[in-house]
Amino acid sequence: MDKIILPEISITACHGCNPEEKVTPQPFRIGITMFLDLSKPGQTDHLSDTVDYGSLYLRIKSLAEKNSYNLLETLAKRISDLVLEEPLVERTIVKVEKTKAQAGGESFSSQVEIERSRGDMA
Repeated sequence: MDKIILPEISITACHGCNPEEKVTPQPFRIGITMFLDLSKPGQTDHLSDTVDYGSLYLRIKSLAEKNSYNLLETLAKRISDLVLEEPLVERTIVKVEKTKAQAGGESFSSQVEIERSRGDMA
Protein backbone atom coordinates (compact mmCIF):
# COMPACT_ATOMS: atom_id res chain seq x y z
CA MET A 1 0.00 0.00 0.00
CA ASP A 2 1.23 3.48 -0.89
CA LYS A 3 1.55 6.31 1.62
CA ILE A 4 1.23 10.05 1.87
CA ILE A 5 3.05 11.35 4.94
CA LEU A 6 2.76 14.66 6.73
CA PRO A 7 5.63 14.08 9.18
CA GLU A 8 5.47 17.23 11.25
CA ILE A 9 2.56 19.61 11.66
CA SER A 10 3.56 22.11 14.34
CA ILE A 11 0.78 23.72 16.34
CA THR A 12 0.34 25.74 19.49
CA ALA A 13 -2.78 24.76 21.43
CA CYS A 14 -4.40 24.21 24.83
CA HIS A 15 -4.65 20.45 25.38
CA GLY A 16 -4.24 18.78 28.76
CA CYS A 17 -5.95 17.92 32.03
CA ASN A 18 -4.40 20.58 34.24
CA PRO A 19 -6.20 23.94 34.53
CA GLU A 20 -3.16 25.91 33.35
CA GLU A 21 -2.98 23.77 30.19
CA LYS A 22 -6.49 24.95 29.30
CA VAL A 23 -5.42 28.61 29.19
CA THR A 24 -1.70 28.56 28.33
CA PRO A 25 -0.96 27.40 24.76
CA GLN A 26 1.79 24.80 24.41
CA PRO A 27 3.71 23.43 21.42
CA PHE A 28 2.60 20.15 19.85
CA ARG A 29 3.72 18.17 16.82
CA ILE A 30 1.40 16.00 14.78
CA GLY A 31 2.49 13.35 12.29
CA ILE A 32 0.14 11.72 9.80
CA THR A 33 0.66 8.67 7.61
CA MET A 34 -2.11 7.88 5.14
CA PHE A 35 -2.31 4.53 3.36
CA LEU A 36 -3.95 4.58 -0.07
CA ASP A 37 -3.46 3.52 -3.68
CA LEU A 38 -1.47 6.19 -5.53
CA SER A 39 -1.26 4.40 -8.89
CA LYS A 40 -3.97 6.50 -10.59
CA PRO A 41 -2.60 9.94 -9.60
CA GLY A 42 0.86 8.68 -10.55
CA GLN A 43 -0.47 8.17 -14.09
CA THR A 44 -2.87 11.10 -14.46
CA ASP A 45 -0.94 13.80 -12.58
CA HIS A 46 -4.31 15.22 -11.42
CA LEU A 47 -4.84 16.47 -7.88
CA SER A 48 -8.44 15.27 -8.04
CA ASP A 49 -7.14 11.66 -8.14
CA THR A 50 -5.35 11.87 -4.80
CA VAL A 51 -5.55 13.53 -1.37
CA ASP A 52 -5.12 17.30 -1.39
CA TYR A 53 -2.71 17.21 1.52
CA GLY A 54 -2.43 21.01 1.62
CA SER A 55 -6.14 21.31 2.32
CA LEU A 56 -6.00 18.42 4.79
CA TYR A 57 -3.05 20.03 6.59
CA LEU A 58 -5.09 23.21 7.12
CA ARG A 59 -8.10 21.26 8.42
CA ILE A 60 -5.94 19.25 10.86
CA LYS A 61 -4.24 22.41 12.10
CA SER A 62 -7.60 24.14 12.56
CA LEU A 63 -9.09 21.17 14.44
CA ALA A 64 -6.10 20.92 16.77
CA GLU A 65 -5.79 24.65 17.46
CA LYS A 66 -9.48 25.56 17.82
CA ASN A 67 -10.43 22.75 20.19
CA SER A 68 -9.19 21.74 23.64
CA TYR A 69 -9.03 18.12 24.76
CA ASN A 70 -7.89 16.66 28.07
CA LEU A 71 -6.06 13.76 26.44
CA LEU A 72 -3.68 13.40 23.52
CA GLU A 73 -5.57 10.18 22.79
CA THR A 74 -8.74 12.16 22.11
CA LEU A 75 -6.95 14.64 19.87
CA ALA A 76 -5.36 11.77 17.91
CA LYS A 77 -8.76 10.07 17.50
CA ARG A 78 -10.41 13.28 16.23
CA ILE A 79 -7.58 13.77 13.75
CA SER A 80 -7.84 10.16 12.54
CA ASP A 81 -11.58 10.67 11.98
CA LEU A 82 -10.83 13.76 9.89
CA VAL A 83 -8.18 11.95 7.83
CA LEU A 84 -10.48 8.98 7.19
CA GLU A 85 -13.11 11.34 5.77
CA GLU A 86 -10.82 11.42 2.72
CA PRO A 87 -12.44 8.85 0.39
CA LEU A 88 -9.16 7.37 -0.87
CA VAL A 89 -7.53 6.84 2.55
CA GLU A 90 -7.92 3.25 3.75
CA ARG A 91 -5.85 3.48 6.93
CA THR A 92 -4.01 6.14 8.89
CA ILE A 93 -1.43 6.41 11.64
CA VAL A 94 -1.64 9.58 13.73
CA LYS A 95 1.10 10.62 16.12
CA VAL A 96 0.57 13.51 18.55
CA GLU A 97 3.51 14.80 20.58
CA LYS A 98 3.28 17.23 23.46
CA THR A 99 6.81 18.60 23.30
CA LYS A 100 6.80 20.28 26.72
CA ALA A 101 4.69 18.10 28.99
CA GLN A 102 5.11 18.93 32.69
CA ALA A 103 5.23 16.80 35.83
CA GLY A 104 6.85 17.48 39.18
CA GLY A 105 8.51 20.63 37.88
CA GLU A 106 10.13 18.67 35.06
CA SER A 107 9.58 19.18 31.34
CA PHE A 108 9.57 16.22 28.93
CA SER A 109 8.14 15.03 25.63
CA SER A 110 5.12 12.73 25.49
CA GLN A 111 3.63 11.01 22.43
CA VAL A 112 0.52 9.08 21.53
CA GLU A 113 0.32 7.09 18.31
CA ILE A 114 -2.86 5.46 17.05
CA GLU A 115 -3.69 3.48 13.94
CA ARG A 116 -7.19 3.48 12.50
CA SER A 117 -8.78 2.15 9.33
CA ARG A 118 -11.96 2.92 7.44
CA GLY A 119 -13.61 -0.15 9.03
CA ASP A 120 -13.03 1.33 12.51
CA MET A 121 -15.30 4.29 11.80
CA ALA A 122 -18.64 3.69 13.47
